[in-house]
Amino acid sequence: MQSDLKAPVARRDTKSVAIHGTELVDDFGWMREKASPEVIDYLNAENAYTEAAMAGTKDLQAKLYAEMLSHIKETDESVPYRKNGWWYSSRTVEGLQYPIHCRRTAPDAEEIVILDVNTLAEGQAFMAVGDMAISPDGWLLAYSTDNTGFRQYTLHVRDLRTGEDLPDTAVRVGSVAWAADGKTLFYTTEDEGTKRHDRLFRHVLGGEPVQIHHEEDERFNLGVGKTRDAKYLLMEAGSHTTSECHFLAADTPEGTFTLIAPRVDDQEYSVDHRDGLFYIRVNDTGENFRIVTAEVTNPGRDHWTEFLPEDKTVPLEDFDVFQTFLVTSTRREGLPVLKVYPLLKGPKLGEAKAIAFPEPTYTAGGHANPEMETTKYRYSYQSLVSPASVYEYDVASGTSTLLKQQEVPGGFDASLYASERVWVTAEDGVHVPVSVVYRRESFRRDGTNPLYVYGYGSYGYALPVGFGATRLSLLDRGVVIAYAHIRGGGEMGDAWHDAGKMMVKRTTFTDFIRATEHLVAEGYGAKDRVAIEGGSAGGLLMGAVVNMRPDLFRVVLSHVPFVDVMNTMLDASLPLTVAEYEEWGNPNEPEAYAYMRSYSPYDNLAAGPYPSMLVKTSLNDSQVMYWEPAKYVARLRGLKTNDTPLLLHINMDAGHGGASGRYDYLKEIAFDYAFLLIQLGVEGAETKF
Repeated sequence: MQSDLKAPVARRDTKSVAIHGTELVDDFGWMREKASPEVIDYLNAENAYTEAAMAGTKDLQAKLYAEMLSHIKETDESVPYRKNGWWYSSRTVEGLQYPIHCRRTAPDAEEIVILDVNTLAEGQAFMAVGDMAISPDGWLLAYSTDNTGFRQYTLHVRDLRTGEDLPDTAVRVGSVAWAADGKTLFYTTEDEGTKRHDRLFRHVLGGEPVQIHHEEDERFNLGVGKTRDAKYLLMEAGSHTTSECHFLAADTPEGTFTLIAPRVDDQEYSVDHRDGLFYIRVNDTGENFRIVTAEVTNPGRDHWTEFLPEDKTVPLEDFDVFQTFLVTSTRREGLPVLKVYPLLKGPKLGEAKAIAFPEPTYTAGGHANPEMETTKYRYSYQSLVSPASVYEYDVASGTSTLLKQQEVPGGFDASLYASERVWVTAEDGVHVPVSVVYRRESFRRDGTNPLYVYGYGSYGYALPVGFGATRLSLLDRGVVIAYAHIRGGGEMGDAWHDAGKMMVKRTTFTDFIRATEHLVAEGYGAKDRVAIEGGSAGGLLMGAVVNMRPDLFRVVLSHVPFVDVMNTMLDASLPLTVAEYEEWGNPNEPEAYAYMRSYSPYDNLAAGPYPSMLVKTSLNDSQVMYWEPAKYVARLRGLKTNDTPLLLHINMDAGHGGASGRYDYLKEIAFDYAFLLIQLGVEGAETKF
């Protein structure tokens, strides 16, 4: 750090709350006042300090940005898919930040633009499109937009014959679905304070919306959608552990939604329809899920017929039902498996065929398959060394055809890189998978390479092992990159999630520490050149492992980190809090409070040396409020005893995902990588911090 730079010093205003026989002390609660000029001035001061500290990296940032841009095909188009007689796609144009959504009457017909997001973004610092739904007749587009990053979406309806938006609109909209008549729209809205989607409306164009359902349980969010065959509207209510579904015939929009099966704690189910039967994925008899069927006229649990039994060794993540076949998405040893079953009369399943994948670690899943009547199944595939691809599987022949692989310009050669699947033994003996990628010519398994480890480990989310063109800037400089599939994620199904949440959440952190230790011990990286990164709940991971083992890491990138666990989870008025009790626990209960406080990053900061850290947030984040990382950095500055950089950067015009424009987002990554590379001594080590 340059000696003449002075970090902002946040005002202390100590507040203490007595709870469960303890005192919860907070010096920086005043930062929650978003409208306060003092808060904005402080955040601007942090940005100015970070900009000054990073001034010496401007050339490196520009170099990294140019490299990344050289590996991106700026003018490109997605694979068109067919729906109701139209072929839909989206494309990007060199120099434009946002996609353009299009359609054609045939694959080779003239393009018709249905939504140009660049036009929507004119005059806006941020623009994101939420849901999009085309009316059954193909002439009306319902779409929602957010121009702040707060994930607060406004609904619009566009007449595709004229290109003009109708006066029908609504605010705080979530999911959207059309009835069969093409003039009745169903949508959910969120609560203004908690941002929980709790109300369902029916809106006949030109009229006033009518609320038809309110979800009162604060753990649950509402969503509305349609079955693949478009015959039924589905109103789904779900918490982190429990769900239920109601249905309504799409051609009777004035009717009443009918319950399929009432919610039962810790049971989840999802629904599709084919030929008078609901196909239901459910975990009522085991955590790995099975598929049952039920007649539309008698959909309750008492009338369920087992269709595909639970496999005790393989979690069933999802399924897709078509008129003549069914596809299951499962995981074996943490890797995706797609199986295609013919649908026989009865209905019964024929013999399954598995779609083969060639690499040791990868990501695969269903692509755009909107039509029920088809003999082809589209799926996506990518790996750490293979760019994103779309394939079409012919059910009759059992063969796959590559429709498109993402072009990576700038001299990319996949053969120059290699990936591995490494298994790490955790503290309790469980084997944890880690995906590793490196450039062949620069990799030496002798403990000399710089090492970057990424982790998440929450909400049952399986960390995808995908291709990243921006990542080449690290790999080409000899950085070994690893993705730790730690417990709390979903790589091995619900059991993997359950083993890293609530009262065993610390397992997530110890798994990550063991993964890093193992990679260093096995020579994948140098013990004094380890960088780690995580965002949101992965930012909680960063804060926890740094508190537990600050000596293990050289540099930390922490994005929108959930670090102020206790203050957030004790405030039920904040977005997400009550629903999150099923992930973290309810701190109003003494035992849960004690356990959560034992790892809460903000509450466990202590005097001592810390790694170099870049902490990033956004002023309009609706999921992890900006003040969490701001408070965390302010407290840490008063405790760390060494002179490693501690930088906070706040995007004043974005939300949880950072910049919305693709070029702006690339610049954010270049900024991060410049910090990381210099701290690892990879490039530009002469730059002073």
